[in-house]
Amino acid sequence: MGREASCTARVGQETAEVTALLESTTVVLRGAIKRKWEIAALQNLRLEGEELRFEAGEEAVALVLGDKEGGKWLKKLQTPPPTLAAKLGVSADNPALLIGPTVGTLDPALAEALAGGITTNLREARMLVAVLSKASELPRMAEFHADMICKTVWVVHPKGPDADPSDAQVRTAMRGWGYVDNKTSAVSDALTATRYVKSDPPPAKKRVRNR
Repeated sequence: MGREASCTARVGQETAEVTALLESTTVVLRGAIKRKWEIAALQNLRLEGEELRFEAGEEAVALVLGDKEGGKWLKKLQTPPPTLAAKLGVSADNPALLIGPTVGTLDPALAEALAGGITTNLREARMLVAVLSKASELPRMAEFHADMICKTVWVVHPKGPDADPSDAQVRTAMRGWGYVDNKTSAVSDALTATRYVKSDPPPAKKRVRNR
């Protein structure tokens, strides 16, 4: 969501100037009052004058954002976040072909996102979703995609400092094969996904004959 405001906050019996952050799944207060609330847990969201108000657990909260900014915050807070399926662009009308994982079972969050949007037909697939368990699987994935009509690949792999393959390994390999990365999405606490699109080769230069 990505909004930030310096404002007066009242949280329970406390009142102070804070920096309020509206993030994808949380509202965060920094400064004299420090709090972090899950958006899904906020109750009775409303705008009263210039104050955005809600209840978080046992605390009543008011953020003096102004009526215009407060309205923007309220709208975003009341808009459900996009599903993982929507982030990936997978649906019955826009099916994906899945390969992997070669180790363990398919992540439950990814399995739910892909439900109803999977095909085994290489020509019908609008994208490839490749779940990698190790860096050595990257060349096999690229060879598999070379036989497909679609140009889009979601590379799903572990995240974290010790991930195999790492973001850098995936990016270096994919760019070396002529792919361009243009979107990332968290899949779960353990996995991340990056969308790569095969770039078209530059048109061949016409030879000019000297006469």
